[in-house]
Amino acid sequence: MIKPLSAAISTALFACAISPAMAQSTTPTDLDQVIVTGSRTPISIEKVPGAVTVVNQEQVQRTLNLTEDATAVLARMVPGYSESSQAMSNSGETLRGRVALRLFDGVPQGSPLREGSRNGTFTDMGVIGRIEVINGPSAAEGIGGAGGVINYLSKNPEVDGHQTTVSTRYGTQFKDDSGQSKIGITHTFKGDAADFLISGAYIDRGIAYDGDGRRVGLNTSGSLSDSYSKNLFLKGGYNFGEGQMQRIQASYSNFHIGGKHNYIPVEGCRYDAVECPVPSTNTAEKGSIAGSLAEFNDFEQFAAKYTHADFFGGDLSVDLYWAKQAMRYVPENGADRQLVKPAPPEDQRIWDQSEINSEKKGLRAAYAYSGLFAVEGLRLRTGLDLVEDTAEQRLALTDRVWVPPMKYTSLAPYAQLSWDIGPVTLDAGIRREDGQLEIDSYTTTAYRDFTPVQGGKLDYKANLPNFGAIWRITDAWSVFASYSEGFGIANVGIPLRNIQANSPCKAVACIADLQPLITKNKEVGFNWRGEQAQVGISGYRSTSEFGSSLTVDKVTEDFILTRAPTRIEGVELNSAWTFNDQWKATLLYSRIRGQTQYYDGSGLNKEMGILDISPDKVNASLTWTPNGRFDATLGVSRTFSRDLRETFVNPSNGAVYLNEEDTYGYALWDLSMNYDTGTYGKLSLGIENLLDKQYVLTWSQLPGWQNFFSGRGRMVSLTHTFTF
Repeated sequence: MIKPLSAAISTALFACAISPAMAQSTTPTDLDQVIVTGSRTPISIEKVPGAVTVVNQEQVQRTLNLTEDATAVLARMVPGYSESSQAMSNSGETLRGRVALRLFDGVPQGSPLREGSRNGTFTDMGVIGRIEVINGPSAAEGIGGAGGVINYLSKNPEVDGHQTTVSTRYGTQFKDDSGQSKIGITHTFKGDAADFLISGAYIDRGIAYDGDGRRVGLNTSGSLSDSYSKNLFLKGGYNFGEGQMQRIQASYSNFHIGGKHNYIPVEGCRYDAVECPVPSTNTAEKGSIAGSLAEFNDFEQFAAKYTHADFFGGDLSVDLYWAKQAMRYVPENGADRQLVKPAPPEDQRIWDQSEINSEKKGLRAAYAYSGLFAVEGLRLRTGLDLVEDTAEQRLALTDRVWVPPMKYTSLAPYAQLSWDIGPVTLDAGIRREDGQLEIDSYTTTAYRDFTPVQGGKLDYKANLPNFGAIWRITDAWSVFASYSEGFGIANVGIPLRNIQANSPCKAVACIADLQPLITKNKEVGFNWRGEQAQVGISGYRSTSEFGSSLTVDKVTEDFILTRAPTRIEGVELNSAWTFNDQWKATLLYSRIRGQTQYYDGSGLNKEMGILDISPDKVNASLTWTPNGRFDATLGVSRTFSRDLRETFVNPSNGAVYLNEEDTYGYALWDLSMNYDTGTYGKLSLGIENLLDKQYVLTWSQLPGWQNFFSGRGRMVSLTHTFTF
């Protein structure tokens, strides 16, 4: 139904485009330069001593013209964010070399107890108004913020009265089964005191093809190819009291993305002179695995918020939330899924699918007061967070425990002081994390020797300080320096499921990998903002005494968690240039390097690999706006090659350690165009991978369990948006 509808509308609009029409303004509304992420109450970006990226609605929409991938906009607009996985999974996607905490309107997505790499696809991107990114660790948002924070903020009604927007989209790679279609409807109302937003969307996706015209393989953690998604989002608020200084707001989100189960994976082969002289990436063929179930992501959340803009002279906000997530993965028949050990021959193995279920509920209270102690410019922000997070992982087809039920409860008060002294802002604060992790007793799977593991409780207590300063030297120049800490738990599900008969510890109380992940970040930078350009450059060093990194087990070819000291350093540049009324450009650059240890006591001499540290990258765009009705943007994303070859010798026993990893880079071009017909709505054309480049995703260039995936080839999409 959607494909012919979209095609009909598009044909009519192209016909109308050559005739005169009243044009509506396409100039985006400038948002106030304030953020709420990491500060919990609105604060001007110019007073934040650190690198913060705000992706506005126009930038989100420009990416949506090209692709519905939820993380693609981050890869294009945030310097330290790695390339998009182009999958339902966001495995391998990091922010400055670490896993970031993802929020939707301040509510955590997924669970840090069992990071399933699925929390990047949790809503329809059409409801997102802006994205705020804290590029270093932040304790302010609670557990999981050790790698930075990405907060997706939903749209708000902007026009008085009622307004309805209908959007249809059709994309194709010009193959019979490659079509992608979407329909979305949003209705808003804005009155004197009340407002609401209702949004629904449905997307149907075909299979993806690479630049060579071959089907892209199905990702073992879940693919966007051959899937559908549906989303419902409701939000409403009411302002009341004297001067309407008080507001109560509630929102509900229900998102589902599922595989259509029309294809089965076909494993490719990496180059080997004997066994694979002509390498080929994973692909897919029509069919299904008997008895298997379709993969899915289910995200459901409810949030209520109360604010008072003059509560004893300050700003009060109280948030209550409940969220539930369920994720099912694709069927696999690896040795670790079998009912017996050793695994039977390939043709006798069973298939099984893992499922992660998590639920969280919490309360967040924040209070901000300016002019503390009658001192001009002195501001206090304080609050308290309560959270209960539960998670478990099962093998669904055989109903087996893989990761036992876990529950994390936390009480965390915090306080932050900032002082504006003329052109200088000083900022300092502390958060107290007081949590407890409770894990049930369980027995591991056959692959791990049916090992009984004693459950138990672990206490997590930490004081997490931060401080920084920013000096606005002139109206154009500013410099900043900061120190911050973040708190997390390093994906405890992986070490729990990997305990086996020869493990030295078989009880929760003595598993070292369950210790907390505390990240410390030092950063300096400067910003320049002129009449026609702006540039920001920052350098950072992030360290963890007991960090977390991913490696691939040579036997199972699956991820294993490595806990060891880590040090990550990087440089970022973000810039925008306005040459005149018609021409604008952006340029960003990121370089990240990380070190860990070969063995306990070796020192930080081992370079971290591509699973943690993304390659150097440059993203650039050029926008042409000849008039108020038409604009076009040409963009390029360039990742660079890395040739990692190290040899380390243990001086005490002569043991030799090799660390080799080669990845190649590539450049991907894209083109986005918008034409506003006025009466007949807005027409957008997007061409992803404009030159139809054949490439293998960077994280997939390393050997791993069925992970040899090429990237998506040229995709042409046409979107029609009509507002009335």
